[in-house]
Amino acid sequence: MIELNISFVIQVINFGILVFILNAFLYKPIRKVLADRRQVIDAARDKTVSVDAEVENKMAQYEARLHAAKAEAGSHRADALKVAQAEEAAVLDKARKQAAESLASIKVKVAAEAAEARELLKKQAEELSGDICEKILGRTL
Repeated sequence: MIELNISFVIQVINFGILVFILNAFLYKPIRKVLADRRQVIDAARDKTVSVDAEVENKMAQYEARLHAAKAEAGSHRADALKVAQAEEAAVLDKARKQAAESLASIKVKVAAEAAEARELLKKQAEELSGDICEKILGRTL
């Protein structure tokens, strides 16, 4: 059986003093170091989260600017295409008008030359027919 005498009380007091000393010199500093480390880790984790949020925000801004730049480039390209098509239409219209004018002047020239050739052929035919008649009849007409 266990006897409760003075040595037991001294051992309990020694244990209490040991716990108090260990708590003061060992457990509290270790808990403080662990708490400080936890704070550093939490601060680093919070900073990581804020940096990730900032990176996502900047990426969203970049994507928005990129999209806006692409839209603006598309708009400029469409405007340039419209201007080019308008210029092409103007050049083609001018070329058609010039071709029509040229064709009209050529038709007028051809008609004039054809009329002149008819008149010349008519005169030559009359002269030739007169010559043929003179040869056939043997006298001048």
